[in-house]
Amino acid sequence: MSSGSGVVVVGAGQAAVQLAESLRDAGFDGPVTLVGDEPRLPYQRPPLSKDYLAGTLSSAELALRGERFYVDQGVELHAGRRAVHLDRGRRRLTLDDGTELSYGRLVLATGARPRPLPIPGGRLDGVVNLRTIADAEELRLRLRTARDVVVIGAGFIGLEFAAVCRTAGPNPVVLDIAEQVMGRAVSAPTAAHFAEQHQRLDTRLLLGRAPAELVGKRGRVTGVRLADGETLPADTVVAGIGVLPNVELAEAAGLETAGGIAVDEYLGTSDPAISAIGDCAAFPDPRGTGRIRLESVQNAADQARCLAAALTGTPRPYTALPWFWSCQGDLRLQIAGLSTGHDRTVVRGEPDKGFSVFCFRDGTLIAVESVNRAPDHMAARRLLAAGVPLTPEDVAARGFSLRAHLRGARV
Repeated sequence: MSSGSGVVVVGAGQAAVQLAESLRDAGFDGPVTLVGDEPRLPYQRPPLSKDYLAGTLSSAELALRGERFYVDQGVELHAGRRAVHLDRGRRRLTLDDGTELSYGRLVLATGARPRPLPIPGGRLDGVVNLRTIADAEELRLRLRTARDVVVIGAGFIGLEFAAVCRTAGPNPVVLDIAEQVMGRAVSAPTAAHFAEQHQRLDTRLLLGRAPAELVGKRGRVTGVRLADGETLPADTVVAGIGVLPNVELAEAAGLETAGGIAVDEYLGTSDPAISAIGDCAAFPDPRGTGRIRLESVQNAADQARCLAAALTGTPRPYTALPWFWSCQGDLRLQIAGLSTGHDRTVVRGEPDKGFSVFCFRDGTLIAVESVNRAPDHMAARRLLAAGVPLTPEDVAARGFSLRAHLRGARV
């Protein structure tokens, strides 16, 4: 791509800002434009359900980069604007205020939005998502006076919110149709430990229970009626049942989608002038499990770096090892790899001191979940990225040390 061709990015989150920075670091001197639908500087989302919600992190500290970054790097930011039409033939993007942007390369970093509750009452006052700064600010205010809080969804966001809620307001009720917390994202041993710890701290967990309706009075939520007939009192309901990738712009322009905006191993779409990265992109899993879509800071940042390299003349397939984290009160969960489809687990360590769960599929290590055991997590990332062999028998052996095994492999 020539430096005289402009890069326009639809989105202004982690992936978009990292792409702009990586392009400049790689020497790209053409126009770079970001389009974001929130009227503020791009910011981090993970702290919204943790430090920012708890009031220990300011909005200024949430910013991904200060205002000077965009000026100094020559990055044009259209904040508070939505992309409403994509003309692939003319290579023009139209914004909601009528502005037309020409591009040499378009990058879709459109992210995802909260999945709406599929039950009546979802629009009642007091029903809140937790995806944006505005959501977190609303919840901070509500927690000052809330008496009955129900969280629908026992995933990462729901449990992170529950941990903050316990210190800032009432003990919440967490409801999920699944039989274990954090769904299929973690192994059974990890899920069981987190459920036990949340319950020990007076969070009521209702697993395997489905909400049927949100009930209210004079437009405000007053309760959550379950499918079995029980009604939970609620003046605040936090909806955390996952997200949907924002693919509408891509679909309207005729791009291929498949559980996200479909891209190849170089993050290119079905149009050679358009790429997609971050939460919205469905890409080929280098581990051979088909097309996947990941929602993590690591994935957004690494895909942005990979694409920047491609746009500046050094293309390489996207093969970065996925890793994730979640802080829930005193519990710090760090995951290296993807445990989906594992058929065996081996646990090392002790619940009260920290432990790691090694997840295997057909005898091959595919993921390590570490709870309050950061050294294991860092070693696991190196080991999995390098493909160092490790068997269930190795891990179960007396005196096994992940770091020692890694040193022995000279990685």
